[in-house]
Amino acid sequence: MKAAVVAGANEKWTIKEIETPQPQANQVLIKIHASGLCYTDVHQTHGGLPGPFPRVLGHEPVGEIVAVGPGVTSRKIGDRVGVPWVQTSCGRCEWCQRGKINFCQSQLGTSVELNGGHAEFMVAYADATMLIPDVLSYEQAAPIFCAGYTVWSGLRWAQPQPGETVAVVGIGGLGHLAVQYAKAAGFTTIAISRSADKAEMIKKELGADLVVKDGAALAAAGGADVVLGTGNSTDSMADCVQGMRPDGRLVVMGFDAKPLCISAGDFIMRRIKVIGSQQNNREYLFEALNMVASGKVKVFTESFAFQDIQEAYSRVEKGTVRFRAVLKMGQ
Repeated sequence: MKAAVVAGANEKWTIKEIETPQPQANQVLIKIHASGLCYTDVHQTHGGLPGPFPRVLGHEPVGEIVAVGPGVTSRKIGDRVGVPWVQTSCGRCEWCQRGKINFCQSQLGTSVELNGGHAEFMVAYADATMLIPDVLSYEQAAPIFCAGYTVWSGLRWAQPQPGETVAVVGIGGLGHLAVQYAKAAGFTTIAISRSADKAEMIKKELGADLVVKDGAALAAAGGADVVLGTGNSTDSMADCVQGMRPDGRLVVMGFDAKPLCISAGDFIMRRIKVIGSQQNNREYLFEALNMVASGKVKVFTESFAFQDIQEAYSRVEKGTVRFRAVLKMGQ
């Protein structure tokens, strides 16, 4: 099979012919139909996240099961599935027993310890896979397994209450989905963007009630109870703190090596909270997929043929993709 292999940190992705994997016990073999690219692919390529080289990246894979290994009962050949980041864990540590496998030190992750979806086929643990609604296209489904899952999970983790206002900072690959999810859930939604040329699109196509340029403008507009930090700039997140209402929650879900600097006074006088968020519960992935399937949320994608993966990666690295990049196998 063909796969995009990264030989080492900071090296180019190369499409190579490698052996097609075979599913072992409790695993399935998936014929990949679409695989989303994420800025995390860039972090991994630069060696900024753990994982061995060489390896096949891609943690937004979706496709069709074409073979099942021994012991698999929950999935069958022909199922349309996607694979999230964490596939399996030790099952014995405190966090596994508490049902919080994302904290297990022995977890096995897609595109980390296990090969990812930038390939014609991949194996995955059957119980990790999620069935894709029949009405949902592979291209729309792929980005939900990271971007959509991440932002919907972060919003749910903040526990917004009826009547509260949600703001989103960083209207990019994650943020354009966060705006839609917050609005679809019934919350007054404010987008924070310094790109004046995007404002009309953010309101008309994404559904934001208001677009402001920074934290001061957010405060002037009445503030937000929940701020979803979806971009890669901690400076932008910190700036938005001035626009948070008392008891507000800042949910950090974007990566930046720079520290997040917030004054002690903001914590004490307004009792704000900063919440770190991962893909917190599996039920949130189920919900995120079904909101897209119902038409309440749409992923804005640019599709690339598999042989053009280096171009797709370069575009993601430079930030010139319009929201989400998706590889479509067979193109």
